[in-house]
Amino acid sequence: MHVDAMTTPQPLHRAGDLARRTQAAGFSGLLFTETGRTAYLNAAVASQAAPGLELCTGVAVAFPRSPFVTAAAAWELQEATGGNFRLGLGTQVRTHVVRRYGMPFERPGPRLRDYVLAVKACFAAFRTATLDHHGDFYDLDFITPQWSPGPIEAPDPKVDIAAVNPWMLRMAGEVADGVHIHPIGEPGYITRHALPNIADGAAKAGRAASDIAVIVPVLTIVGDSDEERDREREVVRASMSFYGSTPNYAFIWDEAGFEGTTARIRERQKAGDFAGMAAQISDDHIAAFATESTWDGLADALTDKYAGIATRLVLYNALGDAERVERYGEVARRLRG
Repeated sequence: MHVDAMTTPQPLHRAGDLARRTQAAGFSGLLFTETGRTAYLNAAVASQAAPGLELCTGVAVAFPRSPFVTAAAAWELQEATGGNFRLGLGTQVRTHVVRRYGMPFERPGPRLRDYVLAVKACFAAFRTATLDHHGDFYDLDFITPQWSPGPIEAPDPKVDIAAVNPWMLRMAGEVADGVHIHPIGEPGYITRHALPNIADGAAKAGRAASDIAVIVPVLTIVGDSDEERDREREVVRASMSFYGSTPNYAFIWDEAGFEGTTARIRERQKAGDFAGMAAQISDDHIAAFATESTWDGLADALTDKYAGIATRLVLYNALGDAERVERYGEVARRLRG
């Protein structure tokens, strides 16, 4: 099992040191989310600072960038890493795409499907000098040598997408190379929804389900004392309330036996009551959706939960001070072994 550390992009002068520490600790790779800073620039710095470390955008927002621009960035990163880059893409939500980026958001699922195919068509064009993609949202059919990065020795980058609902999961199985599971995607959701729908999409395209990577972020509460775990539990509680506030994800809570959780979180969110949002996440929620353990027991606890389910585990909150990185790195080495 590959084990990555997740991080938000850093100021560029810090990204290299972070990559070196992550690699030295024993992680397979480093996964960059995209928030106020771009994932691609951090990945570029990391590729030069820590050769051999696997790097991933997890996930970059697709629609604000043209498929060609995204493909070109991914191509350069694949070359810079010697074939160790994965392009992770997601739709974000309407408000961000329309009001922050100023881009259209109609039919986001089909749009993302077309986007992935367009990106892959660009990869082919970089090798063949022929660009020919005509979809419902993107038409690309012009490339000249001076506007192409040209062939690289590494294979084409893998293209992964963030998917939650059944349609998106099936689409991922059909056209993508991997799926980023949502941070509140506990094992029951993965086995009930993610794996069967990915397999259905793969079968439609004549592919094997095993060809699609299942990339699972895990929220962990770890410590050798009650005080340590109590402190981490509250951080996880706040994270879960944030991720669980999206209406489209309500069914994940409901099917796990926590009906109405999203509605209660959103009521407090609309009031600007962030403490009240977190208070909607009970200890029972945390027991079902996070993994709590001592340091010595964490690798076994994660193996028990995710072996046979996840292709890559992403430790959501593994980075911090040097001691924390080293201890999580030891867990990563055990899981990889």
